[in-house]
Amino acid sequence: MIKLVKVLKKEEQILHNLMQFYIYEFSQFIPAITLEENGAYKPFNLTPYWNSPSHHPFFIKKDEEFIGFALVESATESEPNTILEFFIIRKYSGNGFGKLAANDIFTLFPGKWRVTQIEKNEPAKAFWRSTISKFTGGRFNETIDERRCTIQEFVTV
Repeated sequence: MIKLVKVLKKEEQILHNLMQFYIYEFSQFIPAITLEENGAYKPFNLTPYWNSPSHHPFFIKKDEEFIGFALVESATESEPNTILEFFIIRKYSGNGFGKLAANDIFTLFPGKWRVTQIEKNEPAKAFWRSTISKFTGGRFNETIDERRCTIQEFVTV
């Protein structure tokens, strides 16, 4: 039903299109995010996803429909796996599809994990706490950093 599909360089514009919805939703938490002169949000720099072996862009699809994306940075010797950006379009949020996609990501990249949410994004905090708790059987640590971001850390096998 839900599947992760690696984004190819030739599909970059599709990812940018989906990211416009993400940035729009995120702008409620960061008022400094504004539309550019062309009426769109400033696009993310996706160059690392085409040039770095540790950066992994995924579409999240329900059947054949794009319903979101995940940008993942896999672990290095000094850093854990990280969800850099994660989004399910509003039409499908709250239906468990994000949890299924996150579980697939955690399984794809075993080892240490760190997931971070900004201070004001309470829906994201609730989503990640619940998702990570269920995935790990409650075995995760949560802290708040100097920027007041909430961080969950855990290990998958």
